Parts: sequence; structure tokens; C-alpha cells
Amino acid sequence: MLFLEQFNNFIVWVLIGAAIISGVLEEWVDALAIIAIVIINAIIGFIQEYRAEKSLAALQKMSAPFSRVMREGELHSIPSREIVPGDMVLLEAGDYVPADGRLCSSFSLNTQEASLTGESTPVSKSIEPLPNPSLPIGDRKNMVFMGTSVTNGKGTCVVVTTGMHTELGKIAGLIQEAGKEETPLQRKLEVFGKKLVYLCLGIVTLVFLLELWRKDPLLEAFLISVSLAVAAIPEGLPAIVTIALALGVQRMVKRHVLIRKLPSVETLGCATVICSDKTGTLTQNEMTVRKMFVNGKTVDISGTGYAPEGNFTFNNMPLSEIDKRMVTCVLGIGVLCNNAHLKRDNTTWKVIGDPTEGAILSAAAKTGIWKESLQKKFPLLSEIPFDSDRKKMSTIRNTPHDTMLVCEKGAPDVILKDCTKIFMGGEIRDLTKDDVQVILEENNKMAGAALRVLGIAFKLPDREITNPTPADVEKDMIFAGLLAMIDPPRPEVKDAVAICHKAGIKTVMITGDHKNTARAIGEELGFLGNNVKAIDGVELDSLPDEILEKEVSRIAVYARVSAEHKLRIVKAWKKQGEVVAMTGDGVNDAPAVKEASIGVSMGITGTDVTKEASDMIITDDNFASIEAAVEEGRGIYDNIKKSIHYLLSCNAGEIFTMLFASIFNLPLPLFPIQILWINIATDGLPALALGVDSVDPDIMKRPARRSAEQIIDRNLGILILFQGFIIATGTLLAYLYILYYTSSAKPGYLYYWFTNEMIPCAFGGELLGDKERARTVAFCVMVISQLFHSLNCRNAKLSLFKIGIFTNKKLLLAIGLSLTMQVAIVYIPFFEDIFKVTPLGLKDWIIVFGFSSLIFVIMELVKCFKRERS
Repeated sequence: MLFLEQFNNFIVWVLIGAAIISGVLEEWVDALAIIAIVIINAIIGFIQEYRAEKSLAALQKMSAPFSRVMREGELHSIPSREIVPGDMVLLEAGDYVPADGRLCSSFSLNTQEASLTGESTPVSKSIEPLPNPSLPIGDRKNMVFMGTSVTNGKGTCVVVTTGMHTELGKIAGLIQEAGKEETPLQRKLEVFGKKLVYLCLGIVTLVFLLELWRKDPLLEAFLISVSLAVAAIPEGLPAIVTIALALGVQRMVKRHVLIRKLPSVETLGCATVICSDKTGTLTQNEMTVRKMFVNGKTVDISGTGYAPEGNFTFNNMPLSEIDKRMVTCVLGIGVLCNNAHLKRDNTTWKVIGDPTEGAILSAAAKTGIWKESLQKKFPLLSEIPFDSDRKKMSTIRNTPHDTMLVCEKGAPDVILKDCTKIFMGGEIRDLTKDDVQVILEENNKMAGAALRVLGIAFKLPDREITNPTPADVEKDMIFAGLLAMIDPPRPEVKDAVAICHKAGIKTVMITGDHKNTARAIGEELGFLGNNVKAIDGVELDSLPDEILEKEVSRIAVYARVSAEHKLRIVKAWKKQGEVVAMTGDGVNDAPAVKEASIGVSMGITGTDVTKEASDMIITDDNFASIEAAVEEGRGIYDNIKKSIHYLLSCNAGEIFTMLFASIFNLPLPLFPIQILWINIATDGLPALALGVDSVDPDIMKRPARRSAEQIIDRNLGILILFQGFIIATGTLLAYLYILYYTSSAKPGYLYYWFTNEMIPCAFGGELLGDKERARTVAFCVMVISQLFHSLNCRNAKLSLFKIGIFTNKKLLLAIGLSLTMQVAIVYIPFFEDIFKVTPLGLKDWIIVFGFSSLIFVIMELVKCFKRERS
């Protein structure tokens, strides 16, 4: 089916029709040549798309293969697909949730719901009833959802929905409902192809009727008409476009972009809106400790992600020795009150367990503290796990001095209530109200900057704790400091967003995180500017579709949104006539990714569901790669337009040549097989070289073009006709020169079209020259004129000498190969009968190059005139 889809193109259908007509006329060479073009084009497109499909992993099942359920009072392990509503499912850390369920019990249960909600941090679960039944998924604390995983604790749930009725199933339904429209390039080529065919049919019909009016034989009239048809249709266009896209795809792979569907490359070039998921695309998807409040100072920590690389500074200055000891102490307590593990996987660092705890391990490792070695010095005696009600956790450890150490971390306000003392300046003293006020103010300041803040405390009990309980352990604690962390923005994204804005592309951030976090990231990266705002899912629900369509251009950040919200946002932008690129990684992004003009999924963190729904994949999960892909897409479109301009102006030259020859009753200057050779071989290589021309360095400074913009607008259409007229004039002048040069007859007077007594030449006189030689000269002039013209098409305004003759060496090579093939056609005897040519002499070649250079000289003068006027 992938191969057959390559033939679903209007111009390809026309070519197949032309091949059938050629076969009926027993013009087998023409027929075989056209069919060969069609098949080669299909093979190129198929190979590229098949490779892209093979590079993706197969769609994985989002549910666990087996689950543990209680049935009739007994524990069973059954395939997850056999679970039904009413089953009691047991969940532990590491399990995938097999269905949507209402929690019956929860013991420090946390689930990772990033693929469903987009929120990067695990969600703490409880069994308490919800205050509001219409809360978004991320706030339904007493529910677990199919496709998510348990990161900590254990619990039981009663299954309420399975399969397509789950939240994951609803998203799957949205993916099925989301339509997939043609890309702008596909639509334009479809419209262009139809217009071309109508024009072709009109010209062919006109010429056919003229030939019959002249009482020419029916077959000869039809042959001339078919020649015009061959001249009008750019046979090489589908292959040129496909190859240009395929080569563009290869360049994009080097820029971390994998294209699944070839036409999607061009769609990027006219993208006017990029809707991006936050987690993992704009941010690292790795929690990082950014600040510490310790020893009465706010310490900044550099570095991003889990890699233990970074520096600690205060007011941009290195820390004092006492501050270093205090930082080490606070981070050491955080490491000893921690269940995560920091591991190195080849060149990357990853966390096993809670990302928040992993961030603490990474920050500690930056000071040289490693969990494995520290735990050996302070072995664990007991642990009071984190609880969503308590909002804290504690560990009891033995010290090298055979005393006990209690380590505690949790919500700062909760931790402060447990503390009676504070660790300051390397000493322990009583905690005062002023201390509490300062700490709470610092906590609020960090939280206002969208940082997640944890309080750190410890104590050295003076007696052995034999039966640890929260009430006994978590009192009379010593406050040590605050740790503030965030999923940090990628450093290169801010510049990429700025480039997009200069290029006239609107950027929108869509996330499942809280509004404050989303707003802070949006402001830092440049999403929130003048006259734009941030809203959350609840506010979005209050906006009817018609209001959203009016307001959508003034909203740059969406927080706490669901899959349905994302779909509404994409549709609202499309209703405004925008070309929307939607990025995402989670299952909840898939429907919007599929609905968008071009869907972009993440290659590393992206779920297989989202990859399957997308048109392209960012292999490094980086927004900056999307901006690079837009640049490549614009460059590819520019180059395709150059190729189409070149092919159409060349074909216009062929049409005018045949049309004028018919109007003025000249002998046929070109045979169909010669025109087909020109369109396939000598036109094809330069057109392909134009398709891989260097990208304009200022291309991202232009405004985004509208998707409704025609490939051939009025000005370009006039230019194409003008250039075609020049090519035709040069060809016919050379043709007539050879005919008259070798003719014994003298030019007579003109006969007008309203007389029925037509002589062989409308210019008067009998043309007795060497028609075969004249036709060969016309054939060569047509080919070499077009090779000269390919140099004109590199830039519509700048002279070739300004942009540099050697800046596209592929084009020079293509011109050389095309010229070599044309000379071979003329001089190799095998081709004489096939192409109906005769060898030329030196004087003939002087004539050929003299008339062929007209198009280049005239267009350089036109460009010079345009530059002077501007």
C-alpha cells in the first residue's frame, strides 16, 4: 500500500495517460520512457518512507502484560487484557497500571503520569474523595490510570473502566477521529497539475483543429497535437520534487529530524504556529536543583539535568569555606533521606526512582557526595516513608560513632513545625520567629519562581529510638536548609524561540503542569510577550469554541490541559487559516499531533502511540531542532520552487516553439521523442541540482508564507511566459536560419490566415533546406538554452556573478552531464534513428551556442534593470 500510494498524484495519472496514448500510436519509445519515469519516481518515494517506518519501533502496548488481582478472596496473576470492571488490582512500585481504577488503599503510592498528563513529577495518591468531580486528570488523586506506572509505595484499586473506556482509550478514540489533511505542497501540486492539464488540453485541441482546417492528414495532426501535449507536461516534475524532498530529508537527519512522510518536509517551511509540549521538549525532563537556602544565604547551582556537573555560587562569587561545609551537610542529609539511585548509562546519567530525589543525588554528586559511599558510613536502621497527608519522610541511620542520626525532608512549612533549632554558621542554636519568617519568605520567593521547594532537617537523638513512630522521631528537629528544583529549560531553546518570532512564527507552550510553573518557564523562554497571556484548563473549559477561535492568537501558554484541550487548541488555530506544527511526547499529545498540519513527536521520550500519529520525529527531543527543521523546510520549498520555475519556463519554450511553428505553417521543428528527451534527461539534472541549492542565509528573517500562496503567482507566471518566449524565439530563429541558409528559394510575401490556400511556409517561398539538420540545430538550441536558463533560476533578483558561479557545483556538474549527453545523442550513430538527428559541424555549433545564450544575456540585463529601479 505504501508503494501504491506513490501513484496517487494527478500529474502521475496524466503521465500514465500520455504513455497509454503513445502506446496506441505505437510510439513505444515515448511510452516506455514515460512509464520508466513514473516507476522511478514511485520507487524513490517508497524507499524513503519505508526506511522512515522501519526506523520506528513497533507500536508497543501501553498496558502491562500481567496483573495481580483478587478474585473470590484469592490472589491471581492474569493477562491484563482479561481484567474487567470490578476486579481488585494490587499495585507496587514498578508496576504498570492495567486499567482505570478507584484506589481502595494507598501506602505512599506515587504514579508517573507524564505520558498521560505531561506533568514530569510523580503524583502522590490517596483514597480521599474528590472535592470536585470535574477536576483534570492530574488532580484526580484517588484514581490510577491505564498506561501509567507506579514509582513508589503500594496500594489496591477497584477497576472502574477498561480498554477504550479508559482515559487512555479515550485518547485512542480521539486519534482515530482526528483527520489527516494533505500538505500545502500536495494541494498546490494537485491544483497546479489540473490547471496544467486543462491548459494543455486547450492548446492541443486548438492546434488539432487548426491542422484539420488546413486539411492535414488526421494522423499527422494528431502527432503534432501529441507533441504539444508532451511539451506542456513537465514529465520530470514528480521525480524532481520527490528527489529534492528525499535529499532534504537526508540533510535533516543530520540536524536530528526524522521525516516519516516526504511532503511533510515542505509543510514545515510554511508553518505559522508551533505548539510545543513543555516537558522534555522545552525542558530537560530531568529535575535539577537550581537553588539552596543555607546558612542564611541563597546559593545558586549551575548545570542542567542529572549529570553531576556544575558549580555553587553566592552572588556570582565562589562560596566561603563555611558555606561549602553547610552546603555539603544539607545535601548529605538529602542523600541519606532518599530512595532514588543515580546511574550512568554509557554517556548519559539517569535516575531510577523519584525524579525529585534524583535531583538531590545529582546536586550532592556535584560536591563529591555519592549515595553508595555515604550509605556505607551511615547504614539505615529504619524509615518512615513519605505520605501525602504528612508531606514528609524520615530515615533513622547509624553514624560512624555508633550514635543515631535522623534525616528528614518534605514540605518546608511542615518541616519547620517539627523544628525547634536551626543549623547556622556551623553551629546549632534555637529557632526564632524571625528565622521562621525569613525561611518562609524565601520559600515563597522560590515557589513564586515555579521552583519546587523541599525543607531539610536532622537531629542527633540523645537516646536510642527502639520503636520509631512519626510522633516520636519527627520532633525537636534541627532545620538545615531549603532545596529548590525545577525541570529546567533547555539552554538553546530561548534562541530558537526568538528566531521563530523573527521568522513570523507564533510559538505556543502547552503543558499539563501547574499554571505558575508554565508561566515561569514561558517567561524565561520568551513565549510570553506583549498582549499574550497564560491560561489553564479550567479557564479553557469556560471558553466556547467560537470565543477560543477569536482569543487563540492572544494566548501563548496553556497549563493543566488534557488531550481534548490540546485538540481544541490545534483546531482553533487551523480555523484561523494557520499552518500548525504540534509537538508532543506523551499519549495525551497524540490526537493533537495527528490533527495538526504537521505532527512532531519526540524520539527519546516520545511514546510509540505519538510517534505513529506524527509526520516527523525529533531524535534529540529538542525544540531547537524543530526550528532547524523549519529552516530546512523553507529552503527545500524555495529550491522546489526554483525547479518548478525552471521546468515550466523550459516547457513554455517548447510549447511556444511548437505553437508558432503550427501557426506559421512551418515543418515540425521538434519530434515528440526529442521533447520527451529534453524534459526527462537534459531538463531533469539541472532541475534536480536547483532542488538542492544552498539555503538563503536570511531565510529565517522572512515572514512565514501563507499556505494558500500559489507556487506560481501572477508575477512569476508572467516571467515564465516571457522566458519561454525568449527560448522559443532563439530556437525558431536558429531553425529558420538553417532552413533559409541552405534554401534556393527567396522569402516571399506573407499569406494571411483568412485565406484557405496555404503554401508550405506562411513567410512565403518553398523551404528546400536540410530539414533534418535544421531540426537537429533547433533540438540542440532548445537543450542548451535551457541549460543557460538554469543559471538564471538560481536567484530571481541577483546576478549569477553576484551569488557566485561556483556556489552550486552540483548545477555546473548537471549542466556538464546534460551537455555531454546531448552531444552523444547527436554523434553516436545508434541514437540517430531513435531521435531523428544528424551530426553537426563547427559552424552549426557556433549558431547553436549563439542563439542559446540569448536567454542568459537578456535575463542578466532584466535583473540589472530591476536592481537599478529598486
